[in-house]
Amino acid sequence: MRDRSAQFRQTYLGYVWVFLPPLVASISFIFLNSQGFLNIPEMGISYPAFAMMGTLLWQIFTDSMGTPQSSLNSAKSMLAKINFPREALLLAGIYNLIFNFLIRLILMFGIFIYWEIPLGQSILFFPIAVFSLFITGFSIGLILAPIGTLYGDIGSALSIVTRFWMLLTPVVYPASKYGLVGFLTTWNPISPLVTTARECLTAQPLTHLPAFWIVTACAAVAAFLGLVLYRLAMPHLIVRMGG
Repeated sequence: MRDRSAQFRQTYLGYVWVFLPPLVASISFIFLNSQGFLNIPEMGISYPAFAMMGTLLWQIFTDSMGTPQSSLNSAKSMLAKINFPREALLLAGIYNLIFNFLIRLILMFGIFIYWEIPLGQSILFFPIAVFSLFITGFSIGLILAPIGTLYGDIGSALSIVTRFWMLLTPVVYPASKYGLVGFLTTWNPISPLVTTARECLTAQPLTHLPAFWIVTACAAVAAFLGLVLYRLAMPHLIVRMGG
């Protein structure tokens, strides 16, 4: 609660900043599609709704991936001076992710109402799909967090990689099956997660469940290994920080 209050106290728009990143990303592609620069096939729902859903889901993944490192960076001075359970920082980051997700659900409801998107039984699977996106991003961030705390290059590199990664994931366009892009999209581990989550929202058959479960299981194992690495690395990181 303290971190949330401090984050928005010095901003004029406040919690609007939670909505802006996915909105700006989707509006850019919506404009390009409306001007004929993109050739998006018929998908059964409005393209703006498709793109906004995709960017909101992608934001869950990218926020989860950046949370471990940002939690450590914001607590560097405290880590070096106070003895407390270091896992508390990760837990605070998880609470922050949940808070942002709940706020963005308001925008998701607005999409359903404005474009009159029907709900099906597959919506019951949506929480599992969201959890898979979260645990996959968080496991990657957790593994990178120890070295990223010492070297800012990791955070800068992630910012660049995620922009390119988004273009290789069916976030604002349907998955391609042809050419190099189709190959990279097919073997992109985030593709079945985003596709499955959006299919849950749009009452479509869940077409990527086998790949979805494989990626989720691998992410769970990676999260456990990342937590072990985190606990082993923290004493050494604190020494490097001057504690």
